[in-house]
Amino acid sequence: MLRPFLVVGLILGLLSLSVFGPRLLSTIENGAEQPEKRDCNLLAGPCEWTIGPDQWRAELTVLGDSGQGIEYRLTITATGAPERLLAVLRGESMYMGEYPVPLARETGRVFTARFTAPICSTGSDMIWRIDLQQGQTPIEGVPVNLVFQAQSL
Repeated sequence: MLRPFLVVGLILGLLSLSVFGPRLLSTIENGAEQPEKRDCNLLAGPCEWTIGPDQWRAELTVLGDSGQGIEYRLTITATGAPERLLAVLRGESMYMGEYPVPLARETGRVFTARFTAPICSTGSDMIWRIDLQQGQTPIEGVPVNLVFQAQSL
């Protein structure tokens, strides 16, 4: 009579461990949880932050209608910039894929890129996020989400 209860209890325990175990292990491996990032609107002004001893600054300028949509210029200034820097454009308010934007080094610590945000059916309601990467590896420790609202034509 006790055996069926033990079997059911063992199955429930294993099922619980398989569901909650990975989350518990990732919390233990990563230590304390990362603080939530704050949004920084690039069209409202430059965004600045520090990563260790390095100072970072991101600035987005609207260049106007390029015939394919509104064109933007992204400028990243970083005292400890990596050799190559990539910006990845992602839909924040709606998933529309990922669009890599390679940044060209202007001077030792200044990178720039010109790009056109893909046209979205929501028009000017679309919020885009720019994530910075060194090749395929995300830049760690960025405390802000670099976002902007798409301009309408």
